[in-house]
Amino acid sequence: MPSAFDSFELGGKRLANRIVMAPMTRSRAYGPGNTPTELMAAYYAQRASAGLIVTEGTQPSVIGQGYPDTPGLHSDEQVAAWRTVTGAVHREGGVIFAQLMHTGRIGHPSLLPDGLHPVAPSAVQAKGQIYTHQGPMDFVTPREMTEAEIVQTVHDFAAAARNAIAAGFDGVELHGANGYLIQQFLAPNTNRRTDAWGGSAGGRIRFAAEVAAAVAEAVGAQRVGLRLSPGNSFNDIAEDDVEETYGALVARLAPLGLAYLHLVEGPDRDLIRRLRKDWPGALILNPRTHPVPTGADALDLVEDGTADLIAFGALFLANPDLPARIAAGGPYNTPDPAAFFGGDHRGYTDYPALT
Repeated sequence: MPSAFDSFELGGKRLANRIVMAPMTRSRAYGPGNTPTELMAAYYAQRASAGLIVTEGTQPSVIGQGYPDTPGLHSDEQVAAWRTVTGAVHREGGVIFAQLMHTGRIGHPSLLPDGLHPVAPSAVQAKGQIYTHQGPMDFVTPREMTEAEIVQTVHDFAAAARNAIAAGFDGVELHGANGYLIQQFLAPNTNRRTDAWGGSAGGRIRFAAEVAAAVAEAVGAQRVGLRLSPGNSFNDIAEDDVEETYGALVARLAPLGLAYLHLVEGPDRDLIRRLRKDWPGALILNPRTHPVPTGADALDLVEDGTADLIAFGALFLANPDLPARIAAGGPYNTPDPAAFFGGDHRGYTDYPALT
């Protein structure tokens, strides 16, 4: 029976444990051109006792940005700045993957250079608002991507993955969850295309599959993970054929030999078990525990074989030494929601570790 404190071989890296720091947007990439800062390096280095760190969502292209002050991996300056982060984590013995996130329709023109507008599989406006430096603004109707733009976006993901390896990352995670671009292609309510990139489940999974294949070819499949959230309605996603779509996607991806599949659990634990059965590689699970943060009891899911590794979000945000705290039975720092996005070191690098 495995324990969450056992080591784990992932993509050629020996992880110290099976406790994963989930990707969490913090909007503190204040360096010129959305570059990471020394403060970000300190934040990630504090959490290097995780078996695996997955960074905040990092845009693979200029047009992929959907939130203020999020970092990119599409310029030489960004690559150089990320080396400070990866170096700090590696000096502490950690393993770190960069999450590549194109937000698609979830964004606003005010966050993009003049002349650019959010894009998506189809011109369908999301319900809700996005935070900008000017305050909350309604989502806009995105511009439908041309086929040439879809192909270019696949290349952008691959180029960003190569940049991540050049920046010292151990691998990359593709963000196919939570209503961003990859999931916008997967979901029928956001992908209304009638060409080969839409329509049936086979058409809607094409973009995710081609991105994964291109990135695997660019940096090696053992350095690539994919995050999915089957049935998750975040960012106005509606999926009425979840089992068909995700079953087809997993079958399409299985031969690639990716490092892992990272699932954000929706309302159906049985679906997780079915996908687990069909997935030949490592499985990371972010369990469904909303509205409370994922707690230590989630580690039972490693022991019973539901997942190989468990991802923690808010609890890792507030407890830089989370594996040690779980092993000790707590106590745990309480996350401060007011400091989740933007700000300085407060609520970011000043959470105390156990003495």
